[in-house]
Formats: sequence, C-alpha cells, structure tokens
Amino acid sequence: MSQTPRRPDAASPAARAEPSGTSAAPPGSPAAPSAARGRFALIVVLGALTAIAPLSTDLYLPALPEVADDLSTGASPAQLTLTGCLIGLALGQAVAGPLSDALGRRRPLLAGMAIYAVASLLCAVAPTVETLIGARFVQGAAGAAGIVIARAVVRDLFEGVAAARFFSMLMLVTGIAPILAPVAGGQLLRIMPWPGVFAALSGIGVLLFFAALLGVRETLPPGERQTGGVRATLRTFRELLTDRPFTGYVLTLGLSFAAMFAYISGSPFVLQDVYGMSAQGFSIAFGVNSVGIMVAGQIGGRLAGRVPLGRLLRAGLGIVATGGVLLLVAVLADLGLAWVLPSMFLVAAGQGLVLPNATALALWGRPPRIAGSASALLGVGQFTMGGAAGPLAGVGGEDTAVPMAAAIGVLALLAVAVAAFAARADQSAAG
Repeated sequence: MSQTPRRPDAASPAARAEPSGTSAAPPGSPAAPSAARGRFALIVVLGALTAIAPLSTDLYLPALPEVADDLSTGASPAQLTLTGCLIGLALGQAVAGPLSDALGRRRPLLAGMAIYAVASLLCAVAPTVETLIGARFVQGAAGAAGIVIARAVVRDLFEGVAAARFFSMLMLVTGIAPILAPVAGGQLLRIMPWPGVFAALSGIGVLLFFAALLGVRETLPPGERQTGGVRATLRTFRELLTDRPFTGYVLTLGLSFAAMFAYISGSPFVLQDVYGMSAQGFSIAFGVNSVGIMVAGQIGGRLAGRVPLGRLLRAGLGIVATGGVLLLVAVLADLGLAWVLPSMFLVAAGQGLVLPNATALALWGRPPRIAGSASALLGVGQFTMGGAAGPLAGVGGEDTAVPMAAAIGVLALLAVAVAAFAARADQSAAG
C-alpha cells in the first residue's frame, strides 16, 4: 500500500498559502493591486470552467418534462439524458486529467472546450432520446476537461488550507451557475423549445474556450510533467487507489454528490408533477438552494485554517444527512412543501462544505506531476456515482417522491460513514 506524504496540520498556518514559485506582494506595494486582479481573474475563469457541470445539467432541468413529452418517452429515460452527461463527465476526466499531466494544462483544456461547443449543437438536433443520451455523453466527456484541469491548476498553485480556501472562492463563481441556470432555462423555455437550451450551451462553450485561451497560463512546466505514457498513468491510478485516505475522500465526495444528483434529477418531476409547481417556480426554488451552497462554501472558506478541514467536511455531511432524513420523513408523512423545500435546502447547502474540503483533503500532498490524475479519480468517483443515482429518483414514475427521498437519505448516511473511515486513516490532516 502506498504511503500518503506527511501533511502539515490542517489548521496550521504552515500550509502553503501562496502560488508555487511566487511570493506575496506587500499590501501597500505597487504590485499588490496587480496581483489581486490576477488572482480575481483566475478565480473567475477557473470557477467558470468548474461550473460547466452545473451549467450542463441545471440549465436543462426545467426542460426535462418537455423532453420526455416531445421524444415520447418516460421520466426515467429522460433522466438518463442527465446520466449520459454525468458518465461522460466522469470518463472524460479519466482521460483529460492524465493527458494534462503529460502534455500540460492548456492544450487538453482548449481541445475540450472546442469539442463541448460542437457536441452541444448535436444535442440540439437529436431526433430520439437514445441519440440525445449519446450526444450528452460526448458533451459531458468534452466538458470534463474544464473541471479536471481547473482542479489540477489549483493544486499546481496551492495546497492544503490555501487550496481549500481557493476552492471555496471558486464556489462563488461556480455557485452562480446553479442559481442562474435553471432560472435562465425556465425563461428560455417560454420563448423557444428545449433544443434552444443546447444552442445556448454551445455558445457558453465558445465563451469558455476564449476565457481559457486568454485567462489560463500553463502551470505545469515541461520538466515537471508525467512521463511513461499509459503504463505510468495506470501505475499512478493504482497507487492512488491503494491509498486509504485518498480513496476514502473519493468515496465520500462521490456519495455526497450522488445524494445531490438524486435531488437534481428528481426535483423537476417531484416539485412540478407531484407538488404542482410551475417551471418558473421550480427554477426559483432551485436557485434559492444554490444560494445555500454558496453561503456555506464561503463560511467554510473563512473557517479554513482555524477549523480543521476534516471537521468542516463532517459538518457539511451532517447537514446533508439531516436534510435527507427530514425529506424522507416529509414525503412519507405527506407534510407538503412547507417541509419538503427546507429539507431540500439542507441537502443542497451542505454541499458547500463538503465539496471544497473533500477535494482539498484528497489532493493534499500530491505532487503536481500527478495532480491531473488525482483530480481525474475524484471526478470519476463523483460523476459516476452521481450518474448512477439519477435514475433511482425516477424508478417509481412521475407521481411519487419516495424514491428520490429514499435515495438521498441513504446516500447521505453512507457518505457520513465513509468520511469517518477516511478521518481515521488520515489523522494528520482530517482533524
């Protein structure tokens, strides 16, 4: 079994706080405003690239019932169009991450964004649900480059507490996507049929291509890149997967995200078909929950360095699990929206503490030459589990919320249990 490098204490200021190879500019120096602008620009671009997953799913959420009707299919096949995208996001990261370790960050990133724009147009013209599922897979696989490489760039520049703070800052940008995307999707559906949503995603892909071209410098010099081809990549994957703390954080992140995705894929049908909300009303409720993710993420970022990252992670999981259990009780007892909506808010808001801290803990101590591969395995676990959870929310059809609530509750409790295992295996950083 491989050994995890010794880490500085997660609550200690010994964790690196500045980008590799740079030093902090004194607050009053002429270089300070320029450094601040550069950091802000990097947060915006990397946050936008990371947001490609919620953009690809949430902009499309209000259209799910319309897609099911237009393509003459049911709720579960329509939800598989989300699952196809999630599986593409997972497998695409498994390719783009190691490629970025070998070729540098920029070239795979730009290629991914170009293909994403084209694949989104193919989704818009898909004539059957099966074709749409396939096109969504390609779209997700291409968009995965933005997610996995953004995380690797952060690891190239930061580590530990500093990385957790930066990931929390990214959530300010990433969190805007779940707020605006379903609202924008609902408004688009007022003026055009569902293919227009994918035309909009294609335009977003073009914008992300130019944002990456102009805003992301190469952060992995040639001398620090992974060599050895596929064999070296497989060896790196094996070493990472036999590292118990790393595997624990991968599973924790994946299970928590699966609970989140059961909510994402099931809530359009539950809130609109079971509880009678309009597409616009659903979009507003979804946006409010996304504000919860952003607020929790910023609270976690401010506490990082004073509170161990593992403790912040467990707090977030506790919030998600509480929301999941309350949601199941509300559905089984038929307590109505007055209980269902607050429970969903807890399920979503807790992710603001789970995502940045689980990611930072998993990547802590990994050398930059394997940061892309480590980021890829995080993404594979996250999106594979999320994709598998999506159809579970619709197995009972469009007239019941029980499968969605049960899936969320069980997955959240499993995440809590796995996080306890990861903490025991990683006492030096988990806190």
